[in-house]
Amino acid sequence: MTMARVALGAGLGARLVDLSARVAARRGIRRYGLAFLLGICAALALPPFYATPLIVPAFTGLLWLSDGIETLKAAFALGWWFGFGFFLVGLYWVGIAMAVDIAQFGWMIPFATGGLSAGMAIYSGFALVALRMCRAKGLGRVFALALAWTVFEWVRGHALSGFPWNLIGYTWTIADAPIQFASVVGIYGLSLVTVLIGALPAALGGPDAVRRPWLPILGAILVAAALWCGGAARLANATTAMVPGVELRLVQPNIEQADKWQAERVRDNLLTAIRLSNGPGRERITDIVWPETSIGPFFLDEDVQLRDALVSVVPKGGLLLTGTLRRTPREDGPGPDGSAYRYYNSLEALDQEGRVVARYDKFHLVPFGEYVPLRSVLPVETIAPGRGDFSAGPGPRTLTLPHLPPASPLICYEAIFPNGVTEPDNRPSWLLNVTNDAWFGDSSGPYQHFESARMRAVEEGIPLVRAANTGISGVIDPYGRVIARLGLGKAGVVDSPLPQPISGATPFARHGYLYIGILMGLVLALAWRLSRTA
Repeated sequence: MTMARVALGAGLGARLVDLSARVAARRGIRRYGLAFLLGICAALALPPFYATPLIVPAFTGLLWLSDGIETLKAAFALGWWFGFGFFLVGLYWVGIAMAVDIAQFGWMIPFATGGLSAGMAIYSGFALVALRMCRAKGLGRVFALALAWTVFEWVRGHALSGFPWNLIGYTWTIADAPIQFASVVGIYGLSLVTVLIGALPAALGGPDAVRRPWLPILGAILVAAALWCGGAARLANATTAMVPGVELRLVQPNIEQADKWQAERVRDNLLTAIRLSNGPGRERITDIVWPETSIGPFFLDEDVQLRDALVSVVPKGGLLLTGTLRRTPREDGPGPDGSAYRYYNSLEALDQEGRVVARYDKFHLVPFGEYVPLRSVLPVETIAPGRGDFSAGPGPRTLTLPHLPPASPLICYEAIFPNGVTEPDNRPSWLLNVTNDAWFGDSSGPYQHFESARMRAVEEGIPLVRAANTGISGVIDPYGRVIARLGLGKAGVVDSPLPQPISGATPFARHGYLYIGILMGLVLALAWRLSRTA
């Protein structure tokens, strides 16, 4: 029996070595076409598809393809084509925003989808260049790929204005348990582990294939099991208390983007939000949350009549927390867009007396959506309607709200930035994400956005409340567990108590990228050591 098993293992190993050699021998369009398809496989591992096992062929195949690379130029091309497939499938929905006003912005669809994907693929191209430059061998090259990929995911999340969307670690949002590791190392740490699991089987092939074929497979299984079981152990005794005396109502009016700013629809849109706010169960509600820019083209702090009309929505002794536009006169003359005002995408808290008692201005603006970079040389307008570019607020802020715990507002995609959702040295008790994903219709985008926001709750150990115009709205506890949710494309409300944060702060909240740095240092040491012994 032992000899039979040895023979079986040897046969499997020989077949995998042969397969890896044939993959590495691909040239030209056959090489880059396969890289493109493997990038698509990696994208399908992410929400909402959750084909998590595809990380294995994706990153194992990428590593085998890299074994046939001889120049840095070819390494970059290989990584770029992999990334282009990855981002094209993962970000196809960006072009849908241009179709809202297709007459004005339809010409931008190829640039928004293809151009963005091509630009983001540069980072995966550089990751493969870094892998090639380190000349790792055998099992060491698996650790080197995981490290290089994670480094350039981090760079992508911070360079220029940053775009940490669809980090590969989000594949684990398929369940509550495996994402708990993010409370220590954040989403980038999950990405490192994800690539490591996906690439470990690559050690079964290549020029320095390991002699024990079962070892890399066992290693991948053990790492995945540790991720899952460790998270399950954390959740086993994790109970979430609720804030006494607080019952939130999140309003999801489900207004199509094409209808949101039309003059003839503005009144009906407001009435829809008011009707939902005052619907059944209203007597139990202490505070109401409306999504991003729910007030439409009006300025809540300037419009006394509007505030008086909205007082009927505010619960007794409570607040209406709503997304709105805001403006202030420019004291330094007209801006780059010619406007005499500074415009802000804001959240304001309205009390029962019709007073704005708290305010937050979005600080992480969407390029081309809310402002035009290099406006003086780029003859385009912002996608979001308005009278000029938006100005950025001062940064993450903890709002003090009457009778509610202190909150950190996050408008739209501000929730996708790890280690950037709370005010330093002023920790909030909950995260409040208001957004309008109607731009992207019934696509992957809103699902990806929801899971990104959910990960911030795990990293920070702080609950997150999310009100979205067309969905997905919900309440998430500090362990990332969804306790209430209203799906995409549905009009209605989410009524829920407000969870309390965990006691103390998570390691990630206290130390930021310290532990992912230590983990990356360990992976680097292993890559060097294993390459020397290959």
